[in-house]
Amino acid sequence: MKVLVIGGGAREHALCRSLSLDPDVNALYCAPGNAGIAEVAELRPVDALDGAAVAALATDLGADLVVVGPEAPLVAGVADAVRAAGIPVFGPSAEAAQLEGSKAFAKDVMAAAGVPTARSYVCTTPEEVDEALDAFGAPYVVKDDGLAAGKGVVVTEDLEAARAHALACDRVVIEEYLDGPEVSLFAITDGVTVLPLQPAQDFKRALDGDEGPNTGGMGAYSPLPWADPKLVDEVLETVLQPTVDELRRRGTPFSGLLYAGLAITSRGVRVIEFNARFGDPETQVVLARLRTPLAGVLLRAANGTLDAQPPLVWREDAAVTVVIASHNYPGTPRTGDPIEGLDEVAAEDGPDAYVLHAGTRREGDAVVSAGGRVLSVTATGSDLAEARTKAYKAVDRIRLEGSQHRTDIAAKAAEAAAGR
Repeated sequence: MKVLVIGGGAREHALCRSLSLDPDVNALYCAPGNAGIAEVAELRPVDALDGAAVAALATDLGADLVVVGPEAPLVAGVADAVRAAGIPVFGPSAEAAQLEGSKAFAKDVMAAAGVPTARSYVCTTPEEVDEALDAFGAPYVVKDDGLAAGKGVVVTEDLEAARAHALACDRVVIEEYLDGPEVSLFAITDGVTVLPLQPAQDFKRALDGDEGPNTGGMGAYSPLPWADPKLVDEVLETVLQPTVDELRRRGTPFSGLLYAGLAITSRGVRVIEFNARFGDPETQVVLARLRTPLAGVLLRAANGTLDAQPPLVWREDAAVTVVIASHNYPGTPRTGDPIEGLDEVAAEDGPDAYVLHAGTRREGDAVVSAGGRVLSVTATGSDLAEARTKAYKAVDRIRLEGSQHRTDIAAKAAEAAAGR
């Protein structure tokens, strides 16, 4: 099978790494890719938001499957263009991707499907914003209705900060605050059958102890030793399947990766948000634990035969990923700094620990930073404590001037698991 992956972040590196290990994949391409992905896939230049260009590239390569990684190309209709060219594609249509592209659309689908979520108001005027903020009170949860690369949400006790964020958005969703731990659960679907993956937890805040501004994600771990063993079955029954069924009922079937961001509240599971693609950095840990070869599963989702997929096989190992971010992230990041120590990780820590590239590019013989989140250092171990130790040992080998990372990824979960 020839596979083309669209995107250039750590999520796409994780996908390409898994696909490169799949014996059924005999040619792997990534467009546009990054310095790390170049080690496992052939890179091709493309404007990832240009559906016609992506479809033409897939046709030229003779691709048997196209995997669209990021949300912006999906919302822009890239998967539609590839489908129209007669090539199987893993990723929803532009219409179905509105589940991520519009928070208001997602709320409407959830209401129709009876999916448990936070009470909310959609606001377009300052008066509506003030009414909604007053109705819910602190802590305030304010979400830009559109795509914002994981940084469109503000959760704050500060009324003025909440109001300022709301007024900076064309349309905004203001909702009640959901208590309890958060869980990310991915599901692969062909629009009818829904196949959940293993849950993960990510860390959105920039600093240790969940302090600092919201980011696209600073690390993740899987499995969740504290979670109810029945959680995945419950979410499949109450969230994932009803959502897929409702979208099909509307004539906008969702095929691809449905990502449910969940809060395990005192009143039960509630959906915080939906995404229409693999999450970053959770993909890094979920795929690290998946034994089943990936390409066949994605192809079945793309061609509507997911009901023929045998049960997925998972490693018992735990996985932890730690994001190394550039100076000033999540503000405007500093880029162009050389990254050292990558060869040391490969030589000393593999195969249990490895580096997935996010914002990198090659300049001559050097790899330099090219974005806010630069690397995802990922490791597996017999339990979370061992996976953490291996991940941070590898992090310590990497040198990037001014870089930052959290030191507490999976720490509480590892302690809880050890104390059981």
